[in-house]
Amino acid sequence: MSTLQACLLLSSLLFSIGLAVAIARSSAILVLMGIELMLNAASMNFIAFWRFGPNPEAATGVLFALFAIAVAAAEAAVGLALVIALYRHQRTIRLQEATRLKG
Repeated sequence: MSTLQACLLLSSLLFSIGLAVAIARSSAILVLMGIELMLNAASMNFIAFWRFGPNPEAATGVLFALFAIAVAAAEAAVGLALVIALYRHQRTIRLQEATRLKG
């Protein structure tokens, strides 16, 4: 097994775990953690394909990974703000009970 295959296998395992957590859990924080794992798996793919690609001198994979990290940070900030607002109004973070999000 080559190093690229090992990276892709680890990345697919991380993505699968993140998808399972995001689908199976009812807590909003755990769903955000699952989405974060999926974004990290995508960043790992970008880095692996950049490193083992035909032109590793160009920093395209690193730029894609940095962009994905910035998106993940913004997603975490907005997601946690929504979870805090939801908890203040309904005293729960369960997604099944968050049916009414009116102001």
